[in-house]
Amino acid sequence: MQDFENQQVDKERVVLVAVHKDDTDEATFEASLTELEQLVETAGGTVTAVLTQNRRSLDSKTYVGKGKLEEAVATAEEQEADLLIFNDELSPGQISTITNQTGLYIIDRTQLILDIFAGRAASNEGKMQVELAQLNYMLPRIRGQGESLSRLGGGIGTRGPGETKLETDRRHIQKRMDDVRSKLKQVKNRREQYRERRKEKNVLQFALVGYTNAGKSTILNALTEADTLEENALFATLDPLTRRVELPSGLEVLVTDTVGFIQDLPTALIAAFQATLEEVKEADVLLHVIDGSHPRAAEQAATVRRLLKELEASHIPALTVVNKRDAVEDEPVVAADKPSISISARKDEDVELLRESMENVLLEQLEPYDVEIPLADGHVMQRFKHETVVREETLDEENESWILSGYVQSDQAIHREIKQYAKGDAGAK
Repeated sequence: MQDFENQQVDKERVVLVAVHKDDTDEATFEASLTELEQLVETAGGTVTAVLTQNRRSLDSKTYVGKGKLEEAVATAEEQEADLLIFNDELSPGQISTITNQTGLYIIDRTQLILDIFAGRAASNEGKMQVELAQLNYMLPRIRGQGESLSRLGGGIGTRGPGETKLETDRRHIQKRMDDVRSKLKQVKNRREQYRERRKEKNVLQFALVGYTNAGKSTILNALTEADTLEENALFATLDPLTRRVELPSGLEVLVTDTVGFIQDLPTALIAAFQATLEEVKEADVLLHVIDGSHPRAAEQAATVRRLLKELEASHIPALTVVNKRDAVEDEPVVAADKPSISISARKDEDVELLRESMENVLLEQLEPYDVEIPLADGHVMQRFKHETVVREETLDEENESWILSGYVQSDQAIHREIKQYAKGDAGAK
């Protein structure tokens, strides 16, 4: 597999081909093209030309009309481009027809995204998830792309299983998919066991979600002073990373950084990353990070909310975090139906405000309690400090006890102590 960090200095030259359909407004279409260019740059290429065509719908055989396809071939030759990238997912039949008529190497938006994921995956789990998605994408398209799936010399669209001439044996691909699914099932089982242990220890979890390049990794670094990858590129983070974060009350929670979402995220990729995305579904609170400086921040936020709904995670309490406040001239966009905060992850005071907001949202999911703990039961006092959110702590010298007020999960084991030390019944056995 070609390593993303060791790409050739000479970037691959690319010609983009896109159809502006009648049912798509101009702003949405332009945003889609801009994002496609960013994807090409992330994959290690450079866009030399962009060809567009206004159509009522995509041509069922060649995506664009015959004349535009001929123009694409001439432009690629003139620009000395290595490949054509189409802005929509092409059907197997379209790939076959376009390849035969142009003689060029072509990929679509979906394959480009999969290729980026193949280059970004670092863990064995991530690599397997991407491979499964690529194989799932390739299987019905083998006849269409033929030998172009294993271009000599590599390049965009060849990372992962495409390099291996798997197109010669469908049965081999199917067997490999079964093997990968089996291994991913084992990974899923291990994750479920880990989550069960975490629940037994009553550890609360936040999950960072958001559009790709919204600043999730920057926020995780700011909260934990960790050294995770920060890069101004799409899909800079692929493998989930979990860190401990201390909230203002002293309660320690887990915060997990997850893969960024994107418009038209390939269905095969969502399915393959199900084990990883379970971390989102199992979170107690979501931190929905929005790039407040992006001109289409509202649309990006809507895409994330739609994908969360598809993942059956839209019911989870969420805090909207509008990031990059320092780069916004106007009032940043926020989700009116959710608690929200506008910050710059680069400013310490904003990060502290974020911690406070995280705790406030968390408290809404917990139950209040009031207990009175004898000084002699110091070990119980420490349990409350580590396992619950302590809001008030008062020393009652006359009764030689601590009076605590705070919040606790409804299913925590410490509930027995709350009943035992309920205020007014301290020391009752």
